[in-house]
Amino acid sequence: MAAHLSYGRVNLNILREAARKDLREFLDKCAGSKAIVWDEYLTGPFGLIAQYSLLKEHEVEKMFTLKSGRLPPADVKNIIFFVRPRLELMDIIAENILSEDKLQTPREFNILFVPRRSMLCEQRLKEQGVLGSFTNIDEYILDLIPYDGDLLSMESESAFRECYLENDQTSLYHTAKGLMTLQALYGTIPQIFGKGECARHVANMMLRMKREFAGSQTQILPVFDTLLLLDRNVDLLTPLATQLTYEGLIDEIYGITNGYVKLPPEKFAQKKQGEGGKDLPTEPKKMPLNSAEELYAEIRDKNFNAVGAALSKKAKIISAAFEERHNAKTVGEIKQFVSQLPHMQAARTSLANHTSIAELIKDITTSEAFFDNLTVEQEFMTGVDTDKVNTYIEDCIAQKDPLLKILRLVCMQSVCNNGLKQKVLDFYKREILQTYGYEHLLTLNNLEKVGLLKSQITTRNNYPTIRKTLKLWMEDANEQNPNDISYVYSGYAPLSVRLTQLLARPGWRSIEEVLKLLPGPHFEERQQLPPGLHKKRQQGENRTTLVFFLGGVTYAEIAALRFLSQMEDSGTEYIIATTKLINGTSWVKSLMDRPDQQV
Repeated sequence: MAAHLSYGRVNLNILREAARKDLREFLDKCAGSKAIVWDEYLTGPFGLIAQYSLLKEHEVEKMFTLKSGRLPPADVKNIIFFVRPRLELMDIIAENILSEDKLQTPREFNILFVPRRSMLCEQRLKEQGVLGSFTNIDEYILDLIPYDGDLLSMESESAFRECYLENDQTSLYHTAKGLMTLQALYGTIPQIFGKGECARHVANMMLRMKREFAGSQTQILPVFDTLLLLDRNVDLLTPLATQLTYEGLIDEIYGITNGYVKLPPEKFAQKKQGEGGKDLPTEPKKMPLNSAEELYAEIRDKNFNAVGAALSKKAKIISAAFEERHNAKTVGEIKQFVSQLPHMQAARTSLANHTSIAELIKDITTSEAFFDNLTVEQEFMTGVDTDKVNTYIEDCIAQKDPLLKILRLVCMQSVCNNGLKQKVLDFYKREILQTYGYEHLLTLNNLEKVGLLKSQITTRNNYPTIRKTLKLWMEDANEQNPNDISYVYSGYAPLSVRLTQLLARPGWRSIEEVLKLLPGPHFEERQQLPPGLHKKRQQGENRTTLVFFLGGVTYAEIAALRFLSQMEDSGTEYIIATTKLINGTSWVKSLMDRPDQQV
């Protein structure tokens, strides 16, 4: 099931197996039949670690979603709550337990906190009078979840909000713990580089934890040469821009959740001859998206304008392979053709699915609205008219376009201009509040607190200097056969990835002045390796760098890092880790005040 996790430079299946082992051990603590009550947010991430079959082997008979009221009937000995440590969830659990039927055979209650136990939550359960009802109270440390052969995520949806808005550094502690787990499995990482306040915090915590566990180090030859910790607020621009890779656009338009996307069903209906168009499916089509699918691995990171050509090339190869059957004369040749048939049919299905998805995306990317939006984004990124009210944004507000689209554009203009002139900022705020409602005042306030929206204090705008020095805008980016990371945004090179690229070669000393213009400190730390564990590098062997984005990473940035890994002369392969996989919309939405009621 998870074979694709072990294809890459680093076998991430080891991490998945360690997580599965811990889960089995906990389930075996609760002897007898079990029902799991899930905090709904956890079902997606858990699905990447363990399928239902594993739970079934350990006597899990029923699964329910955590909701208020009474628990559904289940003839089991144990009820296990799998929950995040949140106070509002404790109230629901208390309600579930208190409404148990006293006449029935009593069931044993267990609670598993993911990723950490919480004193506050236990206190809340005590106040509700149910703490004594639990046989087991435990924690399941699920920090970094392998999403693909080169990608790990903590899927902590509010990490950026907590760090920059609420000044809560819990997610940074989880990050440091996750990195310690990683080092226990893959060896100590000798070099740590970082940029940003949060990066500094995480590095400090890691070094402190290492000192505390000084005697218990694992004797493992290091798999990673370098760890790069990057704060999301060092590069606020990249997530706001519309991603233009195939995977990035799927995420922008439909949203990828825990490695799956839900698509409009009518495009995927199997039409049988003579049936016409009756009974179209109404359930969205749910598709897994990862490198286990050969075609997806090939096209996911291409600029969308290069996807059509790649699909038609693949179609020719597949139909040529099917034509081979006419040439199979001997029994041996026929047998060989038949043995390849399942693989060929899977390839044909995969091609049909991705052709349908590409058509859905093309309908949007060829629309006038998409083009106009992209034009304004690219004007901002190249520094055109960033200091005055933008007429396109004004028109969008007047037409009452989705608020998140407006917020993304206004924030982008602010970031590219190092803040907006006070009268421009006041104009936008007034227009937004009058059109969308005054309840959004708190949202605008949040965006100001995290630095996405601000008034210009100094007249000096550093963005043009940063753009020129780091070559963030490349005219005539080659989308079909790229030679630079800027292809992922058709011209704009993500600042975060450019910093990563320059760290590998020629090193950050060459851009010292620009680093000072970006928020937060930059630093380098070295971790002592136990004797005999220094890696002897073979001639031509690539270095392996783990890039950790604190506060979220986009699929376009991941594509850019994969592009760097594949460049012949790069000398470095990248593994990507993050607190959350994001796009501009989900990121801005996480900063809204009560987003569920607003959007």
